[in-house]
Amino acid sequence: MNTHHPHRLSVAPMMDWTDSNCRRFHRLLSRRALLYTEMVTAPAIVHGDRARLLDHDAAEHPLALQLGGSDPAQLREATRIAADWGYDEINLNCGCPSDRVQSGAFGAILMTTPDLVAECVTAMQSVSPVEVTVKCRIGVDDQDPDQILPAFLTTLRQAGIRRVIIHARKAWLKGLSPRENRQIPPLDYPLVHRMKAEFPDMDLSVNGGIDSMDQIHAHLNVMDGAMIGRAAYHDPWTILGAADRLWDDTPPFADAAAAAAAMRPMIVQHLAQGGRLHQFTRHMLGLFHGQPGARAWKRTLSENASKGGIEVYDAALSQITSLSSS
Repeated sequence: MNTHHPHRLSVAPMMDWTDSNCRRFHRLLSRRALLYTEMVTAPAIVHGDRARLLDHDAAEHPLALQLGGSDPAQLREATRIAADWGYDEINLNCGCPSDRVQSGAFGAILMTTPDLVAECVTAMQSVSPVEVTVKCRIGVDDQDPDQILPAFLTTLRQAGIRRVIIHARKAWLKGLSPRENRQIPPLDYPLVHRMKAEFPDMDLSVNGGIDSMDQIHAHLNVMDGAMIGRAAYHDPWTILGAADRLWDDTPPFADAAAAAAAMRPMIVQHLAQGGRLHQFTRHMLGLFHGQPGARAWKRTLSENASKGGIEVYDAALSQITSLSSS
């Protein structure tokens, strides 16, 4: 069991959410968890604004870049370009079920073409200075996960892949929206756990539906890692505020208010550079989830951050600190 590795707990790549500002906030809460970028398509990197797509703050590490694509030559070139940005891992998305991804013939649909995936990761590995990994589902549409998943992992292993993150749900490419694909297909944790027993030489993480530290601990009794998505975003203190204990390390802050106070200088700097308050605070609305003052914190930021400055942040935080001191 790789108890010292960052991927013991990782935060999933989430489109429109895990941007650089979100990751800087999450990194403040946990020194150890592995963070992922939003998925970036290989064509966008090859043909687009590379700095806008790949720039990140040094404080975000350990940090993985997730790529979307299905053309081995494009993925090779995108990986070669991204090498200059110093990511700690390059991940290929074989799990996203969105229509946009399907139209580009990548994401979850790649589970139907494992030989193509092998070509893609082989091309990526040929130019990557860091480990190339894969994130996948247990199957798509009418595939039998009990058959397709071990066959898929076998193909990946033969292509030199040693680390895979498995979302423990099928993806239904026809009939379900991306949101429904995160909720409706049943979770099959036992199947994912069996894969660790069948592929003991591979480093396997489980993803999907994990929303508590108790669940994380239970999965880590079997798996090498756990990846958490929406729970880490909507309730970051409960998950990431305690995460470093998984490495027998003391968390950076004793409570969420101390973490919020520590974010203030970062936000002040962001504002001084022409940034907007909501670019940070939209990722922080759930910081006090379930705690006294949480609704006032969330309401103050939701209603005012788009048009205000640091005084809005201070007003929101005062809702919390006034309660704790009363």
